[in-house]
Amino acid sequence: MKILIAIYSQFAMWNIPPSYVGALRREFPEHDFVHALNDDDAQARMADVDVAFMGTFLRSQLAAARRLRWIHSPAAGVGGMLFPEMLASPVVITNSRGMSADTIAEHVLAVTLAMFRRLPHAFQSQAAREWAQDAIGAEGNRLLKGSRILIVGFGAIGSAAGHLMARLGARVTGIKRRIPSQAANDPHIAREGIALAGPDRLLDLLPSADVVVIAAPHTRETRRLIGAEAIAAMAPQAILVNVSRGQLVDEPALAAALAAGRIGGAALDVFNDEPLPPESPFWSLPNVLITPHTSGFRPDHWDAATALFADNLRRFERGEPLVNVVDKRAGY
Repeated sequence: MKILIAIYSQFAMWNIPPSYVGALRREFPEHDFVHALNDDDAQARMADVDVAFMGTFLRSQLAAARRLRWIHSPAAGVGGMLFPEMLASPVVITNSRGMSADTIAEHVLAVTLAMFRRLPHAFQSQAAREWAQDAIGAEGNRLLKGSRILIVGFGAIGSAAGHLMARLGARVTGIKRRIPSQAANDPHIAREGIALAGPDRLLDLLPSADVVVIAAPHTRETRRLIGAEAIAAMAPQAILVNVSRGQLVDEPALAAALAAGRIGGAALDVFNDEPLPPESPFWSLPNVLITPHTSGFRPDHWDAATALFADNLRRFERGEPLVNVVDKRAGY
C-alpha cells in the first residue's frame, strides 16, 4: 500500500518530526510511505494513495484521490474534513480521541485554579514589582471544593476533566448527547458524585455553574452553542473554560460580557481565528487567561499519535475493525 503522511502546520509543535515517519517506515517495510510538508505537496502525491495519516484534508485532495480508502487524524477534531463530498464518499475516517484527554483535563484544572486564585493578576503585579495583596486578596481565594462545574461535552476529554475535578471535591455535571441507560447505576460516576444531563438542559444548568467547561466536538449542531443567550444565562461569578474549538462560542458576545463584568472571567485555549489576531479584545481583558492552543500537547505526543496509527494500520491490514471510527454524519 501507499501511505501518505501529511501532518504539517505553521506552528512547529504540530508538525510530525521526520524521525517518526522513519520509524513507521522501519516498522512497516512492506508499505510505501511518502511524507508531504504542505497542501500542494500532499495534493501532488494523492492520486495513488491508499491510506492517509493527515491532520487536515481538502476537497481538492479528495477529488485527486482515486484509491484512498482510509484517513487517520492525529487529532480528535475532524470537523474540517467533513465537507459534503467526504460525507458522500466511502472513505473511512478515524481519529485520535482520548489520546490527549488526560493532558487537557489537567489543563482545565490548572486554568480553573489559576482563575480562582487570581494568578493572572499576581503575574502582572510581579512583573510590575507591585505588592498587590489587597487587590488580589480582597475577595478571598475561591475554592474548587464545593464549586459547581458544568462540563459541556462529556466524552473522553470532558469525562477526564470531570473526574479529576470531582476527586478534589467539586460538584460536576456533564452534558452528554447520548446518556447510556446504565449511567445512573455506574459506580464510578456515583462514587465521584457526577451527574449527567442532556443538551436540552444547558440553559437550565448554566445559571448555577461556577465553571463552564466547553469540551464538545465541533459539529453543525454545536457551532456557537455558547451564544449570546447562553452567556447571558451564566452566573456573575462564572468562569468559562474553552478547550474544544473557538467556533463553539460566540466570541463577540463573550468579549462584551467579559468587558462589562457580567461573568467572572474566561480561560481560553482555542479561538475562531488562530493565531488570535493582535486586535482581538481578549488580549487586553484583565479577566481573561489566554493559552495558545497548547492544552492537548504532551511530552510524548508523537509517540502516542504514531502508536495509535500503527495499531490501526495493523487492523486495516488484517481487515479488522478500526479503533476510533468517526461517525461522519454526527461529526465525531
